[in-house]
Amino acid sequence: MNKTIFITGASSGLGKATAKLFAAKGWTVIATLRNPEKETELSQLPNVHLLQLDICNTNQIKDVTTKAEQISSVDVLYNNAGYALGGDLEATSAEQIERQINTNFLGTILVTKAFLPYFKKRKNGIIISTSSIAAYIPEPFIAVYGATKAALEMWTASMSFELEKVGISIKTIVPSSMQTSFLGNADMAFEPDYQADFNNYIGKLMSDADSVADKPEDIANVVYDAVTDDKKQLCYFAGNDAIQKYERLKKEGLESVMGDTKKLFFE
Repeated sequence: MNKTIFITGASSGLGKATAKLFAAKGWTVIATLRNPEKETELSQLPNVHLLQLDICNTNQIKDVTTKAEQISSVDVLYNNAGYALGGDLEATSAEQIERQINTNFLGTILVTKAFLPYFKKRKNGIIISTSSIAAYIPEPFIAVYGATKAALEMWTASMSFELEKVGISIKTIVPSSMQTSFLGNADMAFEPDYQADFNNYIGKLMSDADSVADKPEDIANVVYDAVTDDKKQLCYFAGNDAIQKYERLKKEGLESVMGDTKKLFFE
């Protein structure tokens, strides 16, 4: 039986790789982007439908959910849209903070809420959301970003109680760094007092990107496994970097890991 996945944030990186993978597997893919008219690759695939969606736009969420269900009954919702914000809190504007929270957390909740009536009616459905290792291991200059991902993890775990009784499963994918433009497209803000530390932090992240970052196609395979493995598993650490960091966290403890981070970036 042909199945359908609805993906937010499908314009590039992990979202696009996931859309291509599921399309290759024979799924109907409803891929949403803020500017679908600019997408030339996914638009060429016969079983991919492009819809415009900014998950910070509550009115648009309702309309797009209705359109998606008219195209095909959605079996899987993949909340992947995200926004990266880096820098110290003092330099960060209220608008940037609101966008970070609205995109990474509130928007995900509202898109999920919009699909719940359809999933409950069919007593079936899978909800997957992209989290981050930053939800578990703090890093400097991405405090708000990490907080939104930690909130997403707790929300997912809490939602699992109320969704299981109506036949819906909910899970997170937890990658670390990926070979995408996500960091390069991030908003950056910093006060002069932090400039040297901030530049050092970003420089080391960028220099390590090619050696430790995972390919989005590899993380997309984890998304596919999470959708199809029928496991009651909440969290999927995805990629070598995320798995290694989480294993180290369990072994050494949070304070030790944070101490090493401080030495790496500030000493």
